[in-house]
Amino acid sequence: MKVTTTAIEGLLIIEPRIFPDDRGYFYESYNKNKFAEAGIVADFVQDNQSFSQKGTLRGLHGQAEPFAQGKLVRVLQGRVLDIALDIRKNSPTYGQHVSVELSGDNHKQFWVPPGFLHGFVTLEDNTIFTYKVTNFYDKASEIGVIWNDPTLGIGWGTNEAEVLLSPKDELLPKFADFVSPF
Repeated sequence: MKVTTTAIEGLLIIEPRIFPDDRGYFYESYNKNKFAEAGIVADFVQDNQSFSQKGTLRGLHGQAEPFAQGKLVRVLQGRVLDIALDIRKNSPTYGQHVSVELSGDNHKQFWVPPGFLHGFVTLEDNTIFTYKVTNFYDKASEIGVIWNDPTLGIGWGTNEAEVLLSPKDELLPKFADFVSPF
């Protein structure tokens, strides 16, 4: 597998080795030893999956301690623009983000450790997004910021009027009003 560092320490893009043949393809999406060699030492406790139509935006979300989560995200079908926002107060990249396109065709994965908010927007209908997490979901520990805060400068690559949001995501605070627990 190929592991690419990003402009923000801790965020990694993983590209598995694909073995194609006349029948299709095969690849290892996760191998604990290989991920540990790449610096991802994580105890995954839960797998999650979503199915979304084009323009669905989920985020920017996270969880505070003691339920903070690392996430290993990928797309099985369709395409997303995936975003990780650094909320580690002492980080030189606090308030900065990395975006990566994940698709069922490119097979890329994105490692988002604790200390980041995460979100994505679907770029195609019938997108299946899946992720492994290092801690269980806890409603009382939910944190987040509004996806379209102009101070963050996130280019979502979609028409704001066509974005499909949950009622919960519409009510998230601006980054200036967010108090990071990290």
